[in-house]
Amino acid sequence: MESAIPPHLAVARTLPLRGRADAEPPYPSFVARHPTAVRRLVMAYLGSRHGSAPDGSAAAALAGPDGPRHHDRAVPVAAEPGAPVDTVTVAYWDDPDVFDRWYAGHGEPWLAGGGGAGRWLEVLRPRVERYETIFGARSRPEGVAVLAEQFSGPIREHAYWGSMRDRLPAAQTDPLHDPGGLAVERDANRMRVRPAGSLCLIRSGQDWSDCDPHERRLYLEEVEPNLRAGMDFLRTHGPDVGCLSNRYLRVLDAAGRPTERSYGVSWWRSLADLERWSATHPTHLAIFGSFTRMVRAQGGRTRLRLYHEVSVAEPDEQLFCYVDCDERTGLLAAAGEQPSYPL
Repeated sequence: MESAIPPHLAVARTLPLRGRADAEPPYPSFVARHPTAVRRLVMAYLGSRHGSAPDGSAAAALAGPDGPRHHDRAVPVAAEPGAPVDTVTVAYWDDPDVFDRWYAGHGEPWLAGGGGAGRWLEVLRPRVERYETIFGARSRPEGVAVLAEQFSGPIREHAYWGSMRDRLPAAQTDPLHDPGGLAVERDANRMRVRPAGSLCLIRSGQDWSDCDPHERRLYLEEVEPNLRAGMDFLRTHGPDVGCLSNRYLRVLDAAGRPTERSYGVSWWRSLADLERWSATHPTHLAIFGSFTRMVRAQGGRTRLRLYHEVSVAEPDEQLFCYVDCDERTGLLAAAGEQPSYPL
């Protein structure tokens, strides 16, 4: 086994590991490995309001010069009755200068060009020290891992509460905890949210396209309902646990048809808030428990593919801009409903 933290990002640790250094994980997991020259990533979520059909305007804007090395498009798994519905396109760059050129030439015109239909952009550009991934299999990268050079071998830091933090290179010496409030700036039809602290973003995905009929039934009938309940809880009651925004999305193919892939994406006030919900909240424990039962029913083997990517971005590494959007969109809702327990 190897460490999730690549050698060029390893430093003398001043903060303790959450897990035991000599622990033997019960199953293999892997992380994405980027070239050592990559120092910062850009993850941009573009949202556009639509009616009955997915909107392709963001994907068209991304196809221009300086576009991302990878993007995918998704729609909500289930929309709240009466609530606006967004197409969400997430794009990835590993060169911030290229992103800046794209934004100036294509991103800002797209954002402002909705003609009264809501459009929004949520961007973070974390240093590689403040970002981590995990995958249950190495054969099919998702999200930012598509930009990676390769996957690691089996890693040590997984399969225990706290392993997410142990995979973050910055957490060797930094507690990654500076929560703060949200300020909203308004200019006509445009609103910008400015977080005062280092927000945590997680994209956590599921792919059941390779499952046999028995495992597909177990996933869709026993695991996914718990996943959906957890996503619904974070969408409707997230501020109670430190989740500022949550979306549960179904990935679309190039023709706009739903695939057998989904992901939840959520912004958290801090990494600690995400850790607390994951380890202790009944909604997440129900997801974890149903997945464990499914794997047990499969004799310890599963073809369900799971992954996540987690970043902790400092205030100057974040951009949240909403044009012609109602105040329930993204971080706008959280700006008026701050988490109810102390910082």
